[in-house]
Amino acid sequence: MGKNDVAIIDSISIDSRSLQNDDNTLFFALSGPNHDGHSYIEELIDKGVKHFVVTHIPKSVEGRANFLLVENTLEALQKFASYYRSLFDFPIIGITGSNGKTIVKEWLNFLLSPDYNVIRSPKSYNSQVGVPLSILAINEKHNFGIFEAGISMMNEMEKLQKIIQPNIGILCNIGSAHDEGFPSVAEKIKEKLKLFTSVTVLILNKNKTILAFVNPKIKTFTWSSVDKTAAVFITTKKTDDLTELQVTYKEDTFPLTIPFQDQASIENAIHCMMVMLYLGYNSKVIQTRISQLYPVEMRLKVKNGSTNCTLIDDSYSSDFQSLKIALDFLENQKQHKKKTIILSDIFQSGLNNEELYSQVSQLIISNKINRVIGIGETISQYKNKFINCSTFKNVSEFTDAFDNLNFGNETILIKGARDFHFEKIVSLLEEKTHETVLEINLNAISHNYNFFKSKLAPNTKMMVMVKAFGYGNGGFEIAKLLEHHKVDYLGVAFADEGISLKTAGISVPIMVLNPETTSFSAIIQHHLEPEIYSIKGLKAFLKIAEQKKLKHFPIHIKIDTGMHRLGFEEGNIQELSQILKGNESVQVKSILSHMATSDDMKHDAFSKSQIALFDKLSSQLQKELNYNSIRHILNTSGITNYPEAQYDMVRLGIGLYGISNDSDEQKELETVGTLKSIISQIRTISAGESVGYGRRFIAERETKVATIPIGYADGIRRSWGQGVGYVVIENKQAKIIGSICMDMLMVDVTDIDCKEGNAVLIFGENPTVSFMAKQLNTIPYEILTSISQRVKRVFYRE
Repeated sequence: MGKNDVAIIDSISIDSRSLQNDDNTLFFALSGPNHDGHSYIEELIDKGVKHFVVTHIPKSVEGRANFLLVENTLEALQKFASYYRSLFDFPIIGITGSNGKTIVKEWLNFLLSPDYNVIRSPKSYNSQVGVPLSILAINEKHNFGIFEAGISMMNEMEKLQKIIQPNIGILCNIGSAHDEGFPSVAEKIKEKLKLFTSVTVLILNKNKTILAFVNPKIKTFTWSSVDKTAAVFITTKKTDDLTELQVTYKEDTFPLTIPFQDQASIENAIHCMMVMLYLGYNSKVIQTRISQLYPVEMRLKVKNGSTNCTLIDDSYSSDFQSLKIALDFLENQKQHKKKTIILSDIFQSGLNNEELYSQVSQLIISNKINRVIGIGETISQYKNKFINCSTFKNVSEFTDAFDNLNFGNETILIKGARDFHFEKIVSLLEEKTHETVLEINLNAISHNYNFFKSKLAPNTKMMVMVKAFGYGNGGFEIAKLLEHHKVDYLGVAFADEGISLKTAGISVPIMVLNPETTSFSAIIQHHLEPEIYSIKGLKAFLKIAEQKKLKHFPIHIKIDTGMHRLGFEEGNIQELSQILKGNESVQVKSILSHMATSDDMKHDAFSKSQIALFDKLSSQLQKELNYNSIRHILNTSGITNYPEAQYDMVRLGIGLYGISNDSDEQKELETVGTLKSIISQIRTISAGESVGYGRRFIAERETKVATIPIGYADGIRRSWGQGVGYVVIENKQAKIIGSICMDMLMVDVTDIDCKEGNAVLIFGENPTVSFMAKQLNTIPYEILTSISQRVKRVFYRE
């Protein structure tokens, strides 16, 4: 490209895996503790990307593309976004706080869209990377912006302020989220307030502690339900499923109905009302629109569908930016070659329909979607822009034609605006199971993976264990996410687990840790890699390998250094070497051992003796074979406690799922699995009456009993019953009473205001799996792997 040539850029990318990268993409090669975007430049050039922002030009790609050299690519992205923001002059709301940012943003978009062309952060894009990407989506037809800013440590907000440059500020609830990143609550408040250094007005709940840190030059617009000196005074009364407010502002008092009762939703709705008051809306418009607020689903959920389909449920919003995110997620989580999208009319400010649906069409083509089903009056008019497309005016038309659409063996993205009620489509397609679900947070898995990855030397590989159905959390979905993170190896216990993953399309190398000799042929057929731990097993595998005329088939040699479970002992190494030396049927891909006490520093001397023996025997074997293999001995706790023994690879297990034996490390990990159910029935019994088998609970007073449809067949141990354990209903502990049955358990809800159909938390944040394990004198592994596969798994990304 010459000095005077002009490159047309219509998208910014930081993700090399996105199918949306093309010749009009500017790729920022971001670097972090666990990744370096520069590593993927050659791959991106091969896909057609021509323009890059880099800190250096890899030698292999010199002269093959256009490169902008900068000192720091993240700072360059942020400065570029800041400059781009300065090109627009219209009201922009900046929202921060610990809780409620995304909901307030989504509700404000709903409330203000009838009057403005609104641009807002897609999903929860509020980070140091997410904010600039959000800002760069502004176009010349927008005239109102709403952006959220999230921080987790000191000295982050100033950068976000320069990018968003808000002139209206909203400070949401300040809670305990990310407290560990700040010296004190006061410092956390001061850091968050940096977003508002140049605002015309700051909207917040009147709080003396917070106001003490607000710059007196900044105009505040406060509300309160206790302090009548606030600009807006509010009283609340809860009725049925609603909350009735009396709002007093200036000389006017008017009623306001909010269709929620929880305190968080009430506060979020009030913040939205305050914005409308500030913008001059009259009380009647505010009343009408606020009464129509709706629950905001902030998750992309992966669900099992009928007829062997996988559903990605994103049925609450439909705009161009969130569509891009959903399509990337579809590619990340697809479980079938065939990809279908069910799409409603797109609601996108700033573009006419011709432009908009042309862009949507190109997006869908770049993501290699096989079938498009459009629902809505507008998308039906642009049917010809899509390949293999059928359209329906509304959901009813779609439902009538459902049986003829032949869904089966495909991944289906269901992406629709809330007004279309696509939840009806999800219900039609969803596999029917009972109400108990194990929710798996894919964000938490990514966080935990990156946490342990950050502990490794740059060249140390990572194997992640997904045996036992991903420790009870789900095998394929987690394997697919790890493949997306470019994990080096996956580990399973038995061949059938690995075959299942390979058949489903996982391409990452998979090691089988406990292969039976009868499974060797299947292991070879499905390109799995067996762990070999005995002379007998080695000879059996070599016999099959020679029959099949294999060349350098990868195997993994297990050495016993003190676990005394499986593996070659020191006395076997010479014989092992003699058998392998010169044998071209197989290649020793790795040499491994397993630590017995890496989680207990009382046995530090024993652990170090294991490491020393492993070093000695693996070195001896490599010398005999005359080539180097990958060496690995560390498990999850070993990664933390014995960093000097990383060798070439480590094996991450229970840590991925958010569990550590180290209390300090546990604080850094995120909860992955949350087991939920509902209340099936509530009854009241008199003193002296009993509950359950064997009358093991006798009421001492009139007692309200709730029955929950989960029991020991679902994996809840019977010993968790009879007053030992509890569930959480309406944020209160409800003791389990009597014996846990096969399919049900009963809890005491006498002092809890609840009703049939209410949600029940079995484990997650409280009680944690670790707490349950401690109370039951077992280990978290047993709790997790006991959850029956009849319990529906729902995977989601925030």
